[in-house]
Amino acid sequence: MTNDLAHRIQAVSHLTGRFTLRSGIETTEYFDKYRFEADPVLLEAIAEAMVPLVPAGTEVLAGLEMGGIPVVTALSRATGLPAAFVRKAAKPYGTCRLAEGADITGRRVTVVEDVVTSGGQIVLSVNELRQLGATIDTALCAIDRDQGGPQALAAIGLDLVALLRADELRNAL
Repeated sequence: MTNDLAHRIQAVSHLTGRFTLRSGIETTEYFDKYRFEADPVLLEAIAEAMVPLVPAGTEVLAGLEMGGIPVVTALSRATGLPAAFVRKAAKPYGTCRLAEGADITGRRVTVVEDVVTSGGQIVLSVNELRQLGATIDTALCAIDRDQGGPQALAAIGLDLVALLRADELRNAL
């Protein structure tokens, strides 16, 4: 199933050209996550494939703004676990919260992201979520670009579990 899923994601989201990633890395290959996140049938298939990767004991799934939000919503629906939606920064109005939705304080949280490159945003968000009382030891993503994310996360005591890696997507065609 993962090979078929890799082929479907590759067909929908793989772009070539010149791109600058959030990490600042220049690349000629890009996985446009919004293309697979905007396809409800494909997003549901991705979430279903990610269900067995959710660590036992997870109490809350926390999706990172913005790409992790559709994935965490679909995964929450597939697992029945509550979701939290994590902003890059707490908003200065309304609830003024960094994490909206399910309460994360004192709970075992698995962070959910769509595509991981360097892991920089996960590192920042996990550090803030831990300060708010969340226990986090795993980040789960749809695609790991194999560009240093697992190493950056390991440095803060976090395991990265990926549904697919960039080489699996490249080999899917």
